[in-house]
Amino acid sequence: MIIAELPSKDSVHRYNNCIVVPFSGKRRVLSTSPLNGGYQEKLTAVFNNDMNPGPGMACRMLADTYEKHLEKMAEELGLDPETSSGISTSASMENVSIHTERFRETAVTAVVSAGIEVNGGRVGDPASWSEVNGQAAPVRSGTINILLFFNVDLSRGALARALVTCTEAKTAALQELLAPSRYSTGLATGSGTDGTIVVCDAEASACLTDAGKHSKLGELIGKSVMGAVKEALQLQTGLSAETQHDVLRRTDRFGITEQSLWESFRERTTAVSRADFSDRLFRIRRQNRLVTMVSLYVHLMDQLLWGLLSAEEVLTAGRNLLCGMRKPDTEAARSVWREEGCVLAGGREKNASETEIAGAEGDAALAAMICDLKEFLNSLILE
Repeated sequence: MIIAELPSKDSVHRYNNCIVVPFSGKRRVLSTSPLNGGYQEKLTAVFNNDMNPGPGMACRMLADTYEKHLEKMAEELGLDPETSSGISTSASMENVSIHTERFRETAVTAVVSAGIEVNGGRVGDPASWSEVNGQAAPVRSGTINILLFFNVDLSRGALARALVTCTEAKTAALQELLAPSRYSTGLATGSGTDGTIVVCDAEASACLTDAGKHSKLGELIGKSVMGAVKEALQLQTGLSAETQHDVLRRTDRFGITEQSLWESFRERTTAVSRADFSDRLFRIRRQNRLVTMVSLYVHLMDQLLWGLLSAEEVLTAGRNLLCGMRKPDTEAARSVWREEGCVLAGGREKNASETEIAGAEGDAALAAMICDLKEFLNSLILE
C-alpha cells in the first residue's frame, strides 16, 4: 500500500514488512548499504527491511552475508538487485515516521524507523567485533534507519554533506532524549547498525551546493530528521520526554537500576519485602523534584568522565545536591573512595604519572558518587 507521496513525486510503499520507494525518474543516491552503497546514479529504488519475524525471535537472514540478504530481499520485493539499495532493521515498518520540512520550493522528507533501547551506543564505545575477510557482523536489535529525500538536485559534495548533517540531527535527537548507550556509561549517539540512504532528484531544475548547518537546506534536514527520529522512537519503544522523566531512566547507564538498588538495600535491612520495595520505588521514581535533582547529579558524573570537572569538584557538588534533598549516609561511599586510593583520601602512588593519577581519581570519584546516590535513594525508599 502507498503510505505517502513525496514532494519529488516518488511514492512510499509498505509491503512484505518493508518500506519501498521506487523512483519515478533519475536520482542521485548516497547510501551506507552494502548493496550498491556509496554514491550511485543508476538506482531505481531503495528500501528499508524489517528482518524481525516476531517478538522474541531472531532476525531472519535470507543469506550468509548482509549484502546477499539484501539482494534476495530486493528480489522478494520485485526489485532489480543490480539497481536497488536497501538497509535492514528489527523495527516494525508500522512504526515508521515521515516528516517533511519545506522552504519555498525546496522540500526535505525523512522516512525513519528507529529503536535504541537494546543497541544504543556512543561513538568510541568498545567494539563488539572485528571484520575479517568480509565477515558480516551479527545483526542486533535496535537500529535507526533513515531514508532522506530531496525534491531538488544536489552537487556531489552537498549530497555527502547532507549525510553528515543528517547524522548530526539523529544524534541531537538522541541527546535531547538522554538515550543511553548499552555498551558504556555514555549517552548514545546512535546504534552500531544504523543505516542511511540520501536521495536527491537529478532531474530537478534547482541544484543546491550546501547542506551544512548554516544553509537553509541544512536547517530543513535537521528539523525533518530530528522530528522523524523522535516520533519513530516513541512509536517503536515508547522512548519520549515523558518516559525519560524517571529517576532510573537517568541512572541505569551507571548501573543504578531497580535490581542493583534492591541488592544494596537488602544488605542494610530485611524489614521490607521485594514486592514492597518495588512499590515504594515506583511511588518516588517519577517525582518532579527527585528527577530534577538526580538529573543534575548524573550530569556531574558525565562531566567528570568528559574531563570538564575534577573529582573533587563533582564529589563536593554531588554531595551538596544530595544534602539539599536529604543528608544521605555516605560512609559506604567514603569507604570506596579510600579503598580506591584517591588523592583526596591520600592514596597517591609514588611513581604514578599525572594521567594515571587523574584516571584513578576519576574512577574512585565515580564509584563514590554511584554509592552516594544508591544510599540516598534507598534512604527515601526506607521512609
